[in-house]
Amino acid sequence: MADAPFAPFDTHLDRDRAAQLLKQALSGAEDGELFLERRRSEVLVFDDGRIKTASYDAAEGFGLRAVKGEVAGYAHSTEISESALKRASDTARLAVGDGGGVMAPPPAGTNTRLYTDADPIAGASFPVKVETLREIDAFARDLDPRVVQVTATIAASLQEVAILRPEGGLVTDVRPMTRVNVSVIVEQDGRRETGTAGGGGRVGLDGLLDPADWQAKAREALRIALVNLRAEPAPAGVMDIVLGPGWPGILLHEAIGHGLEGDFNRKGSSAFAGLMGQRVAAPGVTVLDDGTILDRRGSITVDDEGTPSGKNVLIEDGVLVGYMQDRQNARLMGVAPTGNGRRESYAHIPMPRMTNTYMLGGEADPQDIVGDLKDGIWAVGFGGGQVDITNGKFVFSCTEAYRVKDGKVGAPVKGATLIGDGATALLNIRALGNDMALDPGMGNCGKAGQWVPVGVGQPTVMIGGLTVGGAVT
Repeated sequence: MADAPFAPFDTHLDRDRAAQLLKQALSGAEDGELFLERRRSEVLVFDDGRIKTASYDAAEGFGLRAVKGEVAGYAHSTEISESALKRASDTARLAVGDGGGVMAPPPAGTNTRLYTDADPIAGASFPVKVETLREIDAFARDLDPRVVQVTATIAASLQEVAILRPEGGLVTDVRPMTRVNVSVIVEQDGRRETGTAGGGGRVGLDGLLDPADWQAKAREALRIALVNLRAEPAPAGVMDIVLGPGWPGILLHEAIGHGLEGDFNRKGSSAFAGLMGQRVAAPGVTVLDDGTILDRRGSITVDDEGTPSGKNVLIEDGVLVGYMQDRQNARLMGVAPTGNGRRESYAHIPMPRMTNTYMLGGEADPQDIVGDLKDGIWAVGFGGGQVDITNGKFVFSCTEAYRVKDGKVGAPVKGATLIGDGATALLNIRALGNDMALDPGMGNCGKAGQWVPVGVGQPTVMIGGLTVGGAVT
């Protein structure tokens, strides 16, 4: 964005003095910035017929970074003042010394706005939020007599950031976030199962508090719970898998996305290191990371270094063509930053992170893809997973999956886990549906102890030869 007032921090710190101290801290450095943040968040949880949590948090602070080569000095404080900044400046510069570093050029400016700057917490009064939660609870219980417990959550936050560069440029961004989740537990003949649905994005609460929106979430949560109520033990063995569109892209995010982040590849620790320009996926497979989609959970107008977010192609027609980069790793690898330098808060140093990562669709009819599955699993919902970045091996648990034999969808299965490695899975993609979809807006990504909101997406995909862990039938 263009230069803007030092709001909302101008009452704490003079901009000119801050710029002077930043220049002193970065004397001899190659890059760095002063990152200021103010964040407010509210979470209301209605559980088992009553308000269980009603929390409001507010925090602010700054982080000062000095970068030289592979080294970065970082100091942060909850006190935004000249004295605190002076101490941080003295600390950060210790990491870079007094050598004659050449300062990297600043990020390009942008006047793009990808989301509203209105405070979503103020978008509805506290009584309205509480009453909406009560209505969600009553509605979900009335849907089916087997519903024995309902948990509903309304969450909203506003993050305001200002990034001051050593050449004096100032970048600001105001980032709203909202989410509504509904979880139900059903019971029949002594068996209990859970279903969850939810979502949101960088939008106000208006649409999410509309009964049409939360009623759809409640119905979807109930549907998933009832599916699992009749689920049979999952089979075990090596078989072909069909993944549904949208949220199952979380497997793409974890098993492949992290391996395409610049720091892992620069250090040679990614399974995709050294493979630029080579085939890493089946023909037709194109994967992007795109932080520019309007109002999406993973979108950012600018990253946490001030670089405008981008629509970055990572894999094109099966060939590796790009990594996600922050400024430091991009400079060390001799490429341009891609707008993926992200941090959890002012207390964290930025690193290459995903935004909205998705696979483009193909031309196949999704029903035909499932119909071509001879003996395998059709997985349309996922829970948690684990990934080893160095070799891309992953383990994911399915929250909704079905047994398929000779193209016929059979009973739902419970306890299925998908086991494989990202590099092999990419090469074994056999079909791409024409139904590419993004997730409903509920993803968070962890890396090196930092969490940031992200988005995922994909079409219906058939992958050959994954290992399914479950009960032997």
